[in-house]
Amino acid sequence: MIDQLRYHRRRAVNGVVMGLAGAAAVSGLLILGIILGTLLYEGFSGLSLRVFTESTPTAGSPGGLLNAIYGSVLMTILGTALGAPIGILAGTYMAEYGRNTRLTMTVRFINDILLSAPSIVIGMFINVVVVYRMHHFSAWAGGIALAFLVLPVVVRTTEDMLLLVPNTLREAASAIGSPRWLVILNVSYRAARAGMITGVLLAVARITGETAPLLFTALNNQFMSTNMNAPMANLPVVIYNFANSPYPDLHQLAWTAALLITFTVLALNISARSLATSRFKES
Repeated sequence: MIDQLRYHRRRAVNGVVMGLAGAAAVSGLLILGIILGTLLYEGFSGLSLRVFTESTPTAGSPGGLLNAIYGSVLMTILGTALGAPIGILAGTYMAEYGRNTRLTMTVRFINDILLSAPSIVIGMFINVVVVYRMHHFSAWAGGIALAFLVLPVVVRTTEDMLLLVPNTLREAASAIGSPRWLVILNVSYRAARAGMITGVLLAVARITGETAPLLFTALNNQFMSTNMNAPMANLPVVIYNFANSPYPDLHQLAWTAALLITFTVLALNISARSLATSRFKES
């Protein structure tokens, strides 16, 4: 009798917990669906060819997002080009040369801090180190700030992927006389290639919508500019400025810009997931 009471009580408690968990999941999905539905409705309402052919306008004037799209793409490429190679090299050292050294443990600790640091702190740091010394905002400063956000993600993923490569592969390559650098290049990198590319894509997805670092570094520019040594327009800051304005036409452009960023991040995440899945199937 006592065992049956305990059994029924556990079943009841399990049912209550499962019901609460299901309700929480449904609530989260519902809220996410409302947000995405609103974004799709408002974003597609303002989507037109003008968005990709004209620069950001003033209130009451027609315009698009060409300069902001150009600036975002340019600074994202710059940040990735600066941060990804350094991150790959650092992760390679930590996994291949100094796994248990004090330097590796120190770098790993600092890298974990950078991973969890708010992006606005990075923006303020680059503002003091770069913008203050240059005496003006610039796309260079924006790219450097984004590189600091790319760096810890690439370091972590590169180290983790290289550590998953079996040591027997390295030993087999070394046994036939291959030098260490050639073993890393032709064996370790080849085995971990999909995971390392996935890490870079995830890092790019992270910096695509960052606003705070660019507010302190690249700022904004209403006009089309290719000068990297001057303030440059970008989608996150345009969204921030237009969303805070009292004009409906600028709100519409902000929704469209948010839609573009959302689809870009979605495409990058799908690409990263596809690479990771294909690598898992191959192994």
